[in-house]
Amino acid sequence: MTSSVTESIQPIKRRAIALVSGGLDSMLAVKVMQEQGIEVEGVNFFTGFCVEGHTHAIRKKDQNKEKRNNALWVAEQLGIKMHIIDISEEYKDVVLNPKHGYGANLNPCLDCKIFMVNQATLMINKARELAGDRGFDFIVTGEVIGQRPKSQRKETMPIISQESGADDRLLRPLCARNLPPTLPEREGWVNREALYGFTGRNRKPQMALAKEFGLDDFAQPAGGCCFLTDESYSNKLADLWKARNERRYELDDIMLLKVGRHLRPQPHYKLIISREEGENRFLEGYRYQFTSITTVSCPGPLALVDGNFESEAELQQAAAIIARYSKGRSLDEVTLEVRSPDGVARQVTVAPVQPDAVPLAWNVG
Repeated sequence: MTSSVTESIQPIKRRAIALVSGGLDSMLAVKVMQEQGIEVEGVNFFTGFCVEGHTHAIRKKDQNKEKRNNALWVAEQLGIKMHIIDISEEYKDVVLNPKHGYGANLNPCLDCKIFMVNQATLMINKARELAGDRGFDFIVTGEVIGQRPKSQRKETMPIISQESGADDRLLRPLCARNLPPTLPEREGWVNREALYGFTGRNRKPQMALAKEFGLDDFAQPAGGCCFLTDESYSNKLADLWKARNERRYELDDIMLLKVGRHLRPQPHYKLIISREEGENRFLEGYRYQFTSITTVSCPGPLALVDGNFESEAELQQAAAIIARYSKGRSLDEVTLEVRSPDGVARQVTVAPVQPDAVPLAWNVG
């Protein structure tokens, strides 16, 4: 007696790696793919310039704002694995030498997108080496034509695909129907008709789609946590480069530019003065790297000195400025402690400067 066994051939389950910033667009792009049965994993690249909860955690005025990592939160909501990858060192060349120039302020937006997609492309290639059939088939981003003036224009979309090395394995589900079909669409891995044709800066279509998917909690829809898009922050970074007479930065620089009042009384030194108790505590962690000055005769700020005093008069000037921002600003004299990074400290007593003795030109940012 013989029997026949009919084998059913299961279709290959396609896998995509999605660039997830934590904003609404990338969240929707992942969800659109999941609706089509694509298995998605997320990747979030750490550059140092996009630390959403950092200032929210420090400043009292921001204490009610979310302190979550939005990329990880998106991964939790959508049930996907998230890869957090530190590219802060490799990213420096993008910030310092953008081939396509800067967008808003010091944001190298087009070069940034090319770099991020390139990193995802390298992940695809590496995954194929390591996992064989478990590798990724294509890349997904939440880009929308016309949403950003530098990096998300119809004419720049092919530049990103080509220069990143992703070519037509880069799929943009939210605006795909306004672009030529990509490999995943031509091969039938995804249904082009179930993709979208969003354009422009109007967020209403994305908000409506989020409602349709039952997504009612997400980061600010306009997105963009990168400090390089902020004019004040970019001015501080440009000032740092000018003072050092070279274009370089370290991760500590990135963090300190986000905190405190930055004043430059002289070209060779800058004061970073805390504005509240949370910033005081944060700057405490840098007292072994910088000379610090703080009030001792009355409550007041902690200040770091980025640079060096060239005379006792400059030290006295800095102490008088810091006293101006203390509770003793109306007193005749305030005593402050000046502590060097090696812990050696001494006290100075000065008269707080008057408000008009702190020119607006000293304000960095």
